[in-house]
Amino acid sequence: MKHSKGFSLIELMMVVAIVAIISAVAVGWYGDNVIKANRSEGRATLTATAASLEKCKSLFGAYNAANCNVGSPIMSDSNVYSIDTTTNRTATTFTLTASPAGRQLADTDCTSMTLTNTGIKGGAPATNECW
Repeated sequence: MKHSKGFSLIELMMVVAIVAIISAVAVGWYGDNVIKANRSEGRATLTATAASLEKCKSLFGAYNAANCNVGSPIMSDSNVYSIDTTTNRTATTFTLTASPAGRQLADTDCTSMTLTNTGIKGGAPATNECW
């Protein structure tokens, strides 16, 4: 009786099927973690914008002063969040809203983040997923 060396087609197909299943799980997990990681960029942009507005308040006496050079919308570094600075901004208060943009639109757990002049953090839907 002759012994053959190597693998049979069935054995190779089983290995390919196992690798495909592992890859499918890993790609989904990776995508979810990228979306969660991008939220930190949104939080950082919100915080930096709030600091700019606080500087305006210190220098000019109002968050909405004409000399205040905080534009709207402000895009995060990777263009995954857009920060609205004008909708809820008065001389004495502000509420910044970060809305997902681009590839971050796939984030259904955190559809927006907010930050107020008093430091109150919020998100939609009303879960703790955003912060």
